Amino acid sequence: MRIMGLDFGTVTVGVAISDPMGLTAQGIETVHYVEHKKNLLFDRIGELIQQFDVESVVVGLPKDLIGTETERAIASRGFAKSIKRKFKIPVDLWDERLTTMAAERILIAADVSRKKRKKVIDKEAAVLILQSYLDKLRMEHRTND
Repeated sequence: MRIMGLDFGTVTVGVAISDPMGLTAQGIETVHYVEHKKNLLFDRIGELIQQFDVESVVVGLPKDLIGTETERAIASRGFAKSIKRKFKIPVDLWDERLTTMAAERILIAADVSRKKRKKVIDKEAAVLILQSYLDKLRMEHRTND
């Protein structure tokens, strides 16, 4: 069972996919889009869902440091609803607080240049969103056993 993680931004969407056992997240790509041509974004997401045989999706939900949802959260909720409707698969929202900052730190520690970081930051944030979601699922599974 593969799960797709998405970091939905204003002009890019970071994409990550789990391994078939749902243990680890791998960054796939950063999809660039224009607001008035979102159909192209959904086309690409659909291709990736089919290519990787994705069974569910998790979309990052932006919140501020005290847990209040931001304006981007409203857009992310709408995006998640569209994915669920278009692809007929389960979609969860996941608190993505500080994932972009954490992704930035990881890339800096790996000595990735500022120019290259800008190109991959959303994909790395999607990895962090998906990995934390997978870890939660694993913890729940252990608790239920």
